Amino acid sequence: MNQAKKMQPVASSKNGNINIIGGQWRSRKIDVIDADGLRPTPNRVRETLFNWLQSDIFNSRCLDLFAGSGVLGFEAASRGAKSVIQIENNGAAFAVLKTNIEKLVATQIQIIQTDALAYLRNKPVNLFDVVFIDPPFGLDLVAQSCELLETNNWLAPYAKIYIENEINLTIQLSDKWKPLKGKVAGEVAYQLFEYDGLS
Repeated sequence: MNQAKKMQPVASSKNGNINIIGGQWRSRKIDVIDADGLRPTPNRVRETLFNWLQSDIFNSRCLDLFAGSGVLGFEAASRGAKSVIQIENNGAAFAVLKTNIEKLVATQIQIIQTDALAYLRNKPVNLFDVVFIDPPFGLDLVAQSCELLETNNWLAPYAKIYIENEINLTIQLSDKWKPLKGKVAGEVAYQLFEYDGLS
């Protein structure tokens, strides 16, 4: 795997807010902190992603690893996901996520303050239909997350997995990970995979 250098974010938000762009909370704002490694996914990338996922989100179980701003999980819940679990290790980011959940009365979202890889080393209670992987860059977290999702059986058959990473990062996945879509925005690559756990 290539050594990843620390990348600049595609879009940043100082302590402030960003908009949810679709669903029942469309145009509602969520608070965001300016934390190291936190890169809220830009509107145009989110719009593309949720167009890709439009037939998969409703009534789905979603896992938002490395939640950060939480905007991907909030978008999924806004668009009808049955449940969203957000994993965030940073205490300040966790506190803001908790406030946003309360502000939106987002009862379908659960937030857990823990390390994402430690969380994935457990055995799952439920399988997930959609997983968002958007970790801090330069720490080799994508491959480790994907390996744990697969080996510890976190994924429902034909689960969709969104990965956002630096463009110079090479990811080695098993042949059960079928690439569906992919684009580049600035120095960030974003891709959607389908997990064929039955093969």
